[in-house]
Amino acid sequence: MKYPIHIERVTQSRAGTIKKEDIFFGRHYADHMFIADYFDGEWRNPRIIPFQNLSLNPATNSLHYGQLIFEGMKAYKGPNNEALLFRPDKNYERFNRSATRMGMPELPEELFMNAIHELINIDRSWIPGGEGYSLYIRPFMMATDEFIGIRPTERFSFIIITSPAQPYYNKPVRVMTFEKFVRAFPGGVGYAKAAGNYGSSMLPLREAIQNGYDQVLWLDGDEHQYAEEIGSMNIFFMIDDILITPSLDQGTILEGVTRDSIIQLAQAEGIRVEERKISIDEVTEANKNSRLTDCFGVGTAASVVPISVIHYKGQDHVLSPVDDRIWYRKLKYQLDAIKTGKQADIFNWVIPVGSTIYN
Repeated sequence: MKYPIHIERVTQSRAGTIKKEDIFFGRHYADHMFIADYFDGEWRNPRIIPFQNLSLNPATNSLHYGQLIFEGMKAYKGPNNEALLFRPDKNYERFNRSATRMGMPELPEELFMNAIHELINIDRSWIPGGEGYSLYIRPFMMATDEFIGIRPTERFSFIIITSPAQPYYNKPVRVMTFEKFVRAFPGGVGYAKAAGNYGSSMLPLREAIQNGYDQVLWLDGDEHQYAEEIGSMNIFFMIDDILITPSLDQGTILEGVTRDSIIQLAQAEGIRVEERKISIDEVTEANKNSRLTDCFGVGTAASVVPISVIHYKGQDHVLSPVDDRIWYRKLKYQLDAIKTGKQADIFNWVIPVGSTIYN
């Protein structure tokens, strides 16, 4: 093993001390965390230690210039209480794409995968059981040079923390569009899971919430006409029995792992899927003519959640009743059943914790 992991365990685990009704997304954290450091061109000192605060110099580069990326993954409890990961290879690939775009070093596959497996294996008792519950996994990388100035960064930290989680949304989502705010442009970092993408979305998100909506449905940066993604999810529209999702061609949309999984599940069900530009006018017109029969967002945190209202140019477009929709329910059920080992995994997406360790 090129990157042996030093492990320091807590003396007393806190697992089981949090009541299930007190589990909320991102509020509580498991006993341990993983850290590795990058300097002199190499990843060094991989270690699992008790969860704790970080100590940072006020001049730490990422605090000033936003050089920080992250991923979102989950571990699930299987039928026999085994710990299951869902498509970690896709998260690894996207993490390195984000790193490259942000001028950060890529992670060796051995280091990323072994860190995930070892950390979840140690804290597997933190994976809550029950429908919709999971252990959320947050790998992230940050620049750690102690220098104020624009220059290529030489030191980084790769860190993983985990958090027991309940469903991210417990009701259909209302989304609001804007013409005055933009998330991404071609040539930018829209396809990267970079912290700055989310930081710049906070003001429009706050405005949307203040107006009674849950999230922002981002439109393209050039014409403000084409649907791209929701702040926390990719989006799908079912129009004339065709499942449509915005294409990734412009590099402005996050290539979601759940997005790709839903496409494959739908195609296996015989649904025609199109990845293409889709204007908000096409969506609202299809809704007006009862041709839009389903609309849902998908993501690691959210799983699959129906969209109930799209606000566009001062008007609420109320979509078909959620109880009348077929495909969002069927695809969500299949996806969740595969993740938790309740349905046969014909795609080989599910990886038991501890089964993929690089020696």
